[in-house]
Amino acid sequence: VLETEYSSDTGLARVIDFMPPDGGDHHVIRVVEGISGEMAFETRLTIRFDYGRTVPWVRHLDEGGLNAIAGPNALALRTGAELHGEGLSTVGSFKVAAGARQAFVLTWYPSHEPAPAAVDAEPLLAATEKFWTEWSGRCTYRGPRRAAVMRSLITLKALTYLPTGGIVAAGTTSLPEFLGGVRNWDYRFCWLRDATFTLYSFMRAGYTEEAKAWSDWLLRAVAGDPAQLQIMYGVAGERSLPELELGHLPGYENSRPVRIGNAAAEQFQLDVYGEVMDAMHLARSVGLKTDRDGWRLQLHLIDFVVAHWRDPDEGIWEIRGPRQHFVHSKVMAWVAMDRAVKAVEQFGLEGDAAAWARTRDEILAEVCEKGFDPARQAFTQFYGSDALDASVLMMPLVGFLPVTDPRVLSTIERIKADLTEDGLVKRYRTKSGVDGLPPGEGTFLPCSFWMVDCLYLSGRTEEAVAMFEHLLALRNDLGLLAEEYDPAIGRQLGNVPQAFSHVSLVNTALNLSPRHVGPAEERSMA
Repeated sequence: VLETEYSSDTGLARVIDFMPPDGGDHHVIRVVEGISGEMAFETRLTIRFDYGRTVPWVRHLDEGGLNAIAGPNALALRTGAELHGEGLSTVGSFKVAAGARQAFVLTWYPSHEPAPAAVDAEPLLAATEKFWTEWSGRCTYRGPRRAAVMRSLITLKALTYLPTGGIVAAGTTSLPEFLGGVRNWDYRFCWLRDATFTLYSFMRAGYTEEAKAWSDWLLRAVAGDPAQLQIMYGVAGERSLPELELGHLPGYENSRPVRIGNAAAEQFQLDVYGEVMDAMHLARSVGLKTDRDGWRLQLHLIDFVVAHWRDPDEGIWEIRGPRQHFVHSKVMAWVAMDRAVKAVEQFGLEGDAAAWARTRDEILAEVCEKGFDPARQAFTQFYGSDALDASVLMMPLVGFLPVTDPRVLSTIERIKADLTEDGLVKRYRTKSGVDGLPPGEGTFLPCSFWMVDCLYLSGRTEEAVAMFEHLLALRNDLGLLAEEYDPAIGRQLGNVPQAFSHVSLVNTALNLSPRHVGPAEERSMA
């Protein structure tokens, strides 16, 4: 529920916007409430379906309000305010005095069906407030940053598709990672990579129901041939996510192209196998049982990793250049094998733990030999490269190497020295051209949270806390985070709200809480 207050020389009023979580009809509701004096408002509604291409057919409803139809879509707007057409928009003027309330209910429905019956906004507002108050009250986190954690958890819940449990990466598409640039992606899908982080966030905050739904979604989505595993799916597990460019749209601040769909769904990213296995290991650790069919599916994933961990891939950053032997991808292949071994050793599941342990050791040895640059004293982006990549900060966070390992400590220092701007961490230097795209993007907020985790694990608590507080200060007035931040212009960049950023915030807050065993420590011990 979003409340915004407006004041003028004549009065004070509150605008209340909300979406009822009833799971049935699809409403966006606005209530304008007079607080003192009297205020005059104008309302303007401009409806364009099909990403702005289609002007709908608008008619007045017999019971008041109007409906707008174009192809398969229809909207009904019901309000007591008088409306009329003006320049292909619907406009109206009204006043609210102290204590008066004017409601606007906008409802989507399939155009071949009759418009849904009118609803009363007031009981729906009460039900919405009750839902979120009770949901927030289930949070078990009581650390010093509870307000920030709660805001992020609410955001993750709002990004969850209730019927399936799928969590979308963001609710937007094509908000640019660099103003005027081409790094504009559609994030309205579910990434497997988010699975482990999200499970930790929900489970450690007391939300077992959401964690179970996400875990079930994950198993359904990855079912089938491991060779056909995708890095992302639709909210119901859809596999076909073709990428299209909408040339008729100028883009946010002229950042073109505007895209729908995401071609990265067709990429091979080895690390997601590790993320899935780690998520399933966490689920077992917190009491979510693995049935025989679920373990059989994981066995197929393990076999695939054994056969393909030596293959190059597109990596965590979904490069659109040539495949490489990315260090982070190999590390997460190690995680897949490590969690498979522990499934046998800790939970008694059936499998060849000895053979898996040998593969795990082979991966560790190869990464330490080929992924570490003695000249830079750092693990690099991919084998044979001297470029840095903040994704290797995950090494100590997943238990690949202890944070006390001199190579890990020196890597942290190199990243702090060469990949930071205003204390925030970049993914990598885009000018290297490895990703096949023009250079230019902001600092990457999840990577910045990973740096906080690494600093904290290495005993640099004051430095970690200061960096975390700096990150919290970057949130907008509603406590929301996008994917990136540009210190030069003081603005967030990329799609928003970004689940990956909010998940990272929650997990880092848990890491820094003296009353909790944090996700970084828990994952590193696995």
